[in-house]
Amino acid sequence: MDGHGEMGLIAENFDPSFVGRMKEDGYESRSGSDNFEGASGDDQDAADDGPSKKKKKKKKYHRHTPYQIQELESFFKECPHPDEKQRNELSRRLGLEGKQIKFWFQNRRTQMKTRLERHENIILRQENEKLRAEHDLLKQAMTSPICNNCGGPAVPGEIPYEQHQLRIENARLKDELSRICALTNKFLGRPLSSSASLIPSQGLNSNLELAVGRNGFGGITLPMGFDFGDGTMLPLMKPMANEMPCDRSAFVDVAMAAMDEFIKMAQLETPLWIKGLDGGIETLNLEEYRRTFSSFTGMKPMGYTTEATRDTGLVFLRSLALVETLMDANRWAEMFPCMISRAATIDVLSSGTGITGDNALHVMDAEFQVLSPLVPARQVRFIRFCKQHSEDVWAVVDVSIDANQDAGNSQMFPNCRRLPSGCVIQDMGNKYSKVTWVEHWESDDSGVHHLLRPLLSSGIGFGANRWVATLQRQCDCLAVLMSPDIPGEDSTGISSAGKKSMLKLAQRMTYNFCAGVCASSVHNWDKLSVSTVGEDVRVMTRKNINDPGEPRGVVLSAATSVWMPITQQRLFDFLRNERTRSQWDILSNGGPMREMVSVAKGPGHGNCVSLLRGSAINSNENNMLILQETWCDASGALVVYAPVDVSSISVVMNGGDSAYVALLPSGFAILPGISPSYHGGESNSNGRLMKPDIDGSISGGCLLTVGFQILVNNVPTAKLTEESVETVNNLISCTIQKIKAALTVS
Repeated sequence: MDGHGEMGLIAENFDPSFVGRMKEDGYESRSGSDNFEGASGDDQDAADDGPSKKKKKKKKYHRHTPYQIQELESFFKECPHPDEKQRNELSRRLGLEGKQIKFWFQNRRTQMKTRLERHENIILRQENEKLRAEHDLLKQAMTSPICNNCGGPAVPGEIPYEQHQLRIENARLKDELSRICALTNKFLGRPLSSSASLIPSQGLNSNLELAVGRNGFGGITLPMGFDFGDGTMLPLMKPMANEMPCDRSAFVDVAMAAMDEFIKMAQLETPLWIKGLDGGIETLNLEEYRRTFSSFTGMKPMGYTTEATRDTGLVFLRSLALVETLMDANRWAEMFPCMISRAATIDVLSSGTGITGDNALHVMDAEFQVLSPLVPARQVRFIRFCKQHSEDVWAVVDVSIDANQDAGNSQMFPNCRRLPSGCVIQDMGNKYSKVTWVEHWESDDSGVHHLLRPLLSSGIGFGANRWVATLQRQCDCLAVLMSPDIPGEDSTGISSAGKKSMLKLAQRMTYNFCAGVCASSVHNWDKLSVSTVGEDVRVMTRKNINDPGEPRGVVLSAATSVWMPITQQRLFDFLRNERTRSQWDILSNGGPMREMVSVAKGPGHGNCVSLLRGSAINSNENNMLILQETWCDASGALVVYAPVDVSSISVVMNGGDSAYVALLPSGFAILPGISPSYHGGESNSNGRLMKPDIDGSISGGCLLTVGFQILVNNVPTAKLTEESVETVNNLISCTIQKIKAALTVS
């Protein structure tokens, strides 16, 4: 995953308070000419009369008007060092003296230099503190070195020679006992559920001591560790601060049972799996599943429905790189930004063996989403177990664990559970891997809007097909990022570094759009209930104070989903076409838009990041461009855009840092078409399902999600008015009506 570093969005060593200080004094800048006008003739006469009159004479202050400051700031962005001719032109246009213009630019440059120095000082201070902490750790380690052979002091002279030899012998016996236990496990044919050290070592963490006699050997105890059925004994990792409260050894039993069931589900064919028409989605035959497997996760809760699908595809990524991505919570969420809004590793029970991390076992939290405000997010706590089955074959399986074991979180994840799900990865050579994906859910869909229930019950919403299609597209994008030259069509000749910066900025834009549509817990959204807004429209608000990637102030988000009786491909082509954009987008000012830059993200149709310019009504809008990302595959389609100013995007196109470009995204998500009147795809029915093609033609239609995020006030403490909510609600309604009218659909 060499390209992963290129995909990161968050700059390191950034102090959020720095932006706050910048914004506090950024638009109140005053030059010497603002505070003190040059001495007039009367002032000079007064100065000649003597020092007594000079003391009585007060300085004359002058504050520029907002219009003058705005014009000066705009000119400063383009030219921080104006020549005499430019200063005279500004003086004439703004009604100021040439000396005032000169002083204002001098002070503005000094102010900018001071800000940069302050920022550099903050970064250097943080680096200094980090180095000091590392120095203290090294100093502490040097004061008490430990022998790697026996675990005692590193210098034998500090303890008696006999005691040192006994410790070495004790360590050797522990290793021998571990090998004996591994052989015992093979003869038993199953892993031991728990073990404990025969001779507890000094300073052993009591949290890791396991019960004696639980392994079926009476009073015989085995060395502490986990066995994964292949003779490999792995020591327990020290738990994190938020460690799991239940018996950690029980997780190993659950992980082994989940892996066994998952491998069989990935390999078995009919009658366990029912293939859709024309090689469509494979759905699980529930009756055959109950006959084949005994449930180790308990009975299905009352009212829960089952979703289970399987899909296979080739991805342009080596198997080991893909395994490393799946076992890293942050990289996993980054790989599937439209499906995972949040992911975190809660505990590392085992980090695995060797550089490959075989038999790694993690406890994770994740929030799964469908790009619609009418589908609640699924929050799950689960075990992720990774195992290498042969030289070129890996398996990564997830299974929910009972979060209710923690009394403080008795209602933590009440609406779903994830049965053995995951992927089998086979390295095919030539940097390709074959991925077989299985998704198996049980969920309470009572909170899902009736318009989206067919999408979930058919297995498309959270199904395997969506994971495979997204993985293929993201791997193609990674290949583009890692290539020395990124393809694209433009007349500006931007560098490869500039194109990569544009892709990273577009990635952050898409991530924030999904978070706004699905009400992700990544942001602190407050849901609003307004009588004039329909139940199928979700309106939320939040305040941005320190995030440099968004405008400072009160942000309002509104989103809804509607059924469109046209194909996914036709709707996608209409929304992404800059020539037809004026038929629905108010930012186009009723005129056509021109595509200035297009950076390809893969071989797919319309899979690119573009920079658009519209027809401007006034001079201010000449400085505004539109950044847009589009893609379309079997999992759906996306058109996300955000206005950006010329100066900011110019820095990005020159390869600069995109983390400080403030934007608020809006756009559309298109989901494969399952008509609201369609009832034949529920997993409980064992019926056949057709695979959604790229044109979304399952039932001659698709689902369109519309989402807007707007800044209603640039003061974070301002109160939200009902007029603002009605404005964004009317914007959504008007946009949907314009799209339907342009496509002549009802």
